[in-house]
Amino acid sequence: MTPTETTDPPARPELTEPTIRETPAHSVPGGLALLLTFLGTLVGAAVLVFGIVLAKDEQPALGATVIVLGSLVFVGSVVMMSGLNMVAPGEARVVQFFGRYVGTIRKDGLRWVNPLTTRSKISTRVRNHETAVLKVNDADGNPIELAAVIVWQVRDTAQASFEVDDFVEFVATQTESAVRHIAIEYPYDAPDADELSLRGNAEEITEKLAAELTARVSSAGVRIVESRFTHLAYAPEIASAMLQRQQAGAVVAARETIVQGACGMVEAALGRMSELDLVELDEERKAAMVSSLLVVLCGDRSPQPVLNTGSLYQ
Repeated sequence: MTPTETTDPPARPELTEPTIRETPAHSVPGGLALLLTFLGTLVGAAVLVFGIVLAKDEQPALGATVIVLGSLVFVGSVVMMSGLNMVAPGEARVVQFFGRYVGTIRKDGLRWVNPLTTRSKISTRVRNHETAVLKVNDADGNPIELAAVIVWQVRDTAQASFEVDDFVEFVATQTESAVRHIAIEYPYDAPDADELSLRGNAEEITEKLAAELTARVSSAGVRIVESRFTHLAYAPEIASAMLQRQQAGAVVAARETIVQGACGMVEAALGRMSELDLVELDEERKAAMVSSLLVVLCGDRSPQPVLNTGSLYQ
């Protein structure tokens, strides 16, 4: 049976409405652009050399004009070549034109964009972030230690670049905050089976942790793939006391099971003896027999029988 939640779910932080969203940047295949710009540099260099030759052949005016034209073609081709970008799989380029966001290049390979733009590389691969071992108090006030690992990925490159200062540090800080918040909402161990606890309901708690993290980091364009606790234990100063309490609880539970089973066996034995009419027992003999059977069945050591050679009443 799935445990029902008795504590109020942790309040999610309010989401901030993003002011910018990712859009595809206008780009062309880089192979064609590379070919054209390379041919442009060759043509510009050839025209420049031709202009120098004309200037030396007593045609300075025409030679100067050709030199200027060749220089413009050569410099323009070199500038246009600077618009080439190599985009690897799992990466993107955030394109800005004089500080204004104009789009993101996600298609891998060689791409060409306006050379006057700036292109920032950002990874869209799946990443892991593991928190340090945090010491917090659970819902019962007991000091505990816990750590978690978060699997995350950049979903919106524009929000990751412009909505927060450093999205990697932002994810790390929000992860630690969410882990602390989840830890103080639930007890480490709950005696009631219907109450959620960090140790007994790890799957449900990690789902709540992922939901809270999604709410915290969505404004930075980050998607939470998975979250898991990697360390969960009582703090050293109370670990021994809590271990004794757990051992005592286990002993009590085991004794309850033994006593219940022993009572059932005694009841079955008395009923069977009555059915077979083996011997007639008065109430006192029944009490003695029940006492002996319970001692044998509930004892933690092997019984040592004592033979009674006389009568029960002597």
